[in-house]
Amino acid sequence: MVPALRYLGGACGWARGGFPGACGPASGRPWSLCGGGRSTSTSSFDIVIVGGGIVGLASARTLILRHPALSISVLEKEKDLAVHQTGHNSGVIHSGIYYKPESLKAKLCVQGAALIYEYCNQKGISYKQCGKLIVAVEQEEIPRLRALYERGLQNGVQGLRLIQQEDIKKKEPYCRGLMAIDCPYTGIVDYRQVALSFAQDFQEAGGSVLTNFEVKDIEMAKESPSRSKDGMKYPIVIKNIKGEEIRCQYVLTCAGLYSDRISELSGCSPDPQIVPFRGDYLLLKPEKCYLVKGNIYPVPDSRFPFLGVHFTPRMDGNIWLGPNAVLAFKREGYRPFDFNTRDVMDIIINSGLIKLVSQNFSYGVNEMYKACFLGATVKYLQKFIPEITIGDILRGPAGVRAQALDRDGNLVDDFVFDGGVGDIGNRILHVRNAPSPAATSSIAISEMIADEIQQRFEL
Repeated sequence: MVPALRYLGGACGWARGGFPGACGPASGRPWSLCGGGRSTSTSSFDIVIVGGGIVGLASARTLILRHPALSISVLEKEKDLAVHQTGHNSGVIHSGIYYKPESLKAKLCVQGAALIYEYCNQKGISYKQCGKLIVAVEQEEIPRLRALYERGLQNGVQGLRLIQQEDIKKKEPYCRGLMAIDCPYTGIVDYRQVALSFAQDFQEAGGSVLTNFEVKDIEMAKESPSRSKDGMKYPIVIKNIKGEEIRCQYVLTCAGLYSDRISELSGCSPDPQIVPFRGDYLLLKPEKCYLVKGNIYPVPDSRFPFLGVHFTPRMDGNIWLGPNAVLAFKREGYRPFDFNTRDVMDIIINSGLIKLVSQNFSYGVNEMYKACFLGATVKYLQKFIPEITIGDILRGPAGVRAQALDRDGNLVDDFVFDGGVGDIGNRILHVRNAPSPAATSSIAISEMIADEIQQRFEL
């Protein structure tokens, strides 16, 4: 049974073919070449989805498979799909052990992992069910580890077991630990490949993808488009930064790092605000990758939604170490010195960051210190694999997490979906917070969203 959505208060919006930048089977144009050259013509759709990441594409796929007679389009501001959070994560298929029982995160992750494995099998997408150990290296971590194990059982995670030192060595010969949770159902996959497969399914079913379409405004139409035979059938107008527009009946937004701004554009509440946290990864040198067989995670600190620095195998054979969690000064700031004035002002003025920092000052300083000094991160990693030295690692890629934060400085830990009231609010559904494990949960999330859209908009 699909869990009920969590709604926020506040006042707060579907497009038909022929748009010059449209892609899809009928257009003969691949999605990566979509966008541009759209002149002033107006295109109308039944449903428009703002955001071409894995959640938006999964939702588009599910909607068009359920409602093949509807015209549906995905809008993406970049020239390619799935290049931000979807293309900058560790690629782990999570089992669902971490999340509060009965929460959307827990339910959707357990369902979503099964659906992702099934989908990859159907589509021939490579993955590895390499498992994960959550390892306690200090005595004081063992009670938290046992509590986490019980939580996993409550959530219905498959195959969990508590193991001792000798069994840790059997699974991970170079890993040191007092006790661990063995999670055999955890895996790895290339989520961007999965997302692009969703996009292909969507287009083959008749959907269109418009890239290079950065949304600037969402509003109710003041009059029918000239020469339109449909009158006000498509009352929502979505404009981009180039002045081009499309019209639709209903809107679903899956805007990730910009979910609060897109919500505000449509007249909905700006809360919760998005605060970007950058996660830096290190790489284990190829000649040292034998040290790690599967995922190795620390016992998490329940005060934070971050899972801590961990060891993660990749589909290409690399081993990623990380990520940390430091404040990013730009919403798509993948480098330490990336800076955007508006993003920083929003963080300081409109979010509860100051309260968050004051409540967790030491944690933040420690994360910043580890980000600056490799030796500090290596010392932490050596708690798990003592053989690792600073000469064995290289600086690697980074990702930026869209973390929702309320004005009291509380990190919003669960999925949040937001509608609104009034003419436009009754035609729109916002995915306001979809943090990890959103990629794992993407198909399950899309089915819940499709259920809600069908009921809310009476399709």
